[in-house]
Amino acid sequence: MAKLSRQDREAIARRRILSVLTTQVVATTRTIEQKIADAGPGHLRIDPHILTPVKARLIREGRVVSLSRKNAQWLHVAEESPDRVARRLSELTAIWSEFTNKAVTDRMGDALEIAVFRAMVAADGVTPFNGFHDLNTPNDRGRYSKEELKTFNGRSLGREALDFIAAAGGEYAGIEVKNVREWLYPDRAEIKNAIRKALALGVIPVIVARRIPYVTFHVLGRCGVVMHQNYNQLMSEMDREIAAKAADKNLLGYHDLRVGDEPDRRMTKFIGENLPSLLPKARAKVEEHLLALERFATNAIEYNEFVAITGGRKSEGWQSI
Repeated sequence: MAKLSRQDREAIARRRILSVLTTQVVATTRTIEQKIADAGPGHLRIDPHILTPVKARLIREGRVVSLSRKNAQWLHVAEESPDRVARRLSELTAIWSEFTNKAVTDRMGDALEIAVFRAMVAADGVTPFNGFHDLNTPNDRGRYSKEELKTFNGRSLGREALDFIAAAGGEYAGIEVKNVREWLYPDRAEIKNAIRKALALGVIPVIVARRIPYVTFHVLGRCGVVMHQNYNQLMSEMDREIAAKAADKNLLGYHDLRVGDEPDRRMTKFIGENLPSLLPKARAKVEEHLLALERFATNAIEYNEFVAITGGRKSEGWQSI
């Protein structure tokens, strides 16, 4: 099948955004992203950096109306009935408020970190220096105590601590875990902060997240950043009912939600088999591009300059949706 042009992909994005909104009545940008970037036939999946400008164009043209509710953007087609919009917003914002409640998001952050930690503990040849030690005794908020590293290589960490530091393959990995819905494009703060903290400690930056687009793997992978795409967003067992509502295709539509904190087969393989072999190779790449990585991670240079310096492929004007 011939590769689609940018214009082709924008046309598909336009059709699918309008189709999703017609069916859903009202949807958040994250629901649109889930139904178009994560789901559907492969040739109709359009990444967030294409969806974003198309969505903005539809709003400027007056085809789509943008509303701000509960710290989120909600969209509907302009011709939709105001009464239907109001009823749908009331239904969806109630679920959104539950899903984004701080107690829920705190437990959500724990869930993927615990899965990574369990995978490290089970792996031969991987030694975590910090982690969870009371996984059988959660507190009344459904959270577990985590031991954070105070120092590493003689450096005091404090708020600069990474989620984990582990030894594997004769190297040290600085692992940052992001259990978020947003696709992690190269210049997101989460990416830059993870790289900056890892380089300051002399460890290899390792990023685990739900979705990481090709451009991030391509541009940063060639510089030694190791990444794992989890494909699922994990939630605590305590929030099973909220997860079921958020995953409902007729509600928020987050079909990739998975309840629990056990690592899946892909995570187990990444931590136990891939990471020990990847880290020594990554070290050479990091050393080759060290100055550029440091300058990019501290915002001393812009993305396009970083790409030019490191010889990577320039992306097509992407940004997060």
